[in-house]
Amino acid sequence: MAMSILKLRNSPALRSVANHARIGVLSRGFSKLSEGTDITSAASGVSLQKARSWDEGVSSNFSTTPLSDIFKGKKVVIFGLPGAYTGVCSQQHVPSYKSHIDKFKAKGIDSIICVSVNDPYTVNGWAEKLDAKDAIEFYGDFDGKFHKSLGLDKDLSVALLGPRSERWSAYVEDGKVKAVNVEEAPSDFKVSGAEVILGQI
Repeated sequence: MAMSILKLRNSPALRSVANHARIGVLSRGFSKLSEGTDITSAASGVSLQKARSWDEGVSSNFSTTPLSDIFKGKKVVIFGLPGAYTGVCSQQHVPSYKSHIDKFKAKGIDSIICVSVNDPYTVNGWAEKLDAKDAIEFYGDFDGKFHKSLGLDKDLSVALLGPRSERWSAYVEDGKVKAVNVEEAPSDFKVSGAEVILGQI
C-alpha cells in the first residue's frame, strides 16, 4: 500500500495537478497558455483590432495593433470571452472588471484588456453600451486567430455563435504569463472574474 501511494504521489499527472494548484492556474490540458508562456511568441504574427467606429476604422486605414504594443514592458490583465452582447459576458464578466478598476490600479496594473471574437465595430458599440471604455481597453479578434494560437478557441455553433473562444483571464508581465484561468465551459463564471485574478497579482 505504501509503495502504491508513493507511486501515485510521484506520478506526472498528480504532479501536474499539484503544480496548477500551487500557482493558481486553472486551464484545459490542451491550452497553449500557461504560466511562463510568452504570449507574443505563442501568438506570433497575430494582431488585435482596437474597438472603434466604422468611420474611425476607415480613417485609420483599418489598422491593427501588434501584441507587442499591448504587452511589452507593461503589467496587463487580459480577459477573453465568447462574444459581445451575450448574457454572461455583458451581465457579469465585463462588469466585474469595471467595478474593480481602482483595485487593479492600486496593484500597479497598466491596463485591463477585454478581447472578444467579434469585429472591432461590434465590440465598440457593445463597450459603449456597457459604459466601460474608460476603464477597460476593448479589442476584437475578428477572425479568431489570437484565441486559436493560444489553444483557447471554441466552437459554439450549438448556440448559433460559430467559432468563438473559451471564457478566460490572465495576468501578464512584459509579455510573460504569470497566471491564467479558463472556465470549464464558456457559460460558467467561476474563475475568470476580476476577484480571482486580483488574488493572483
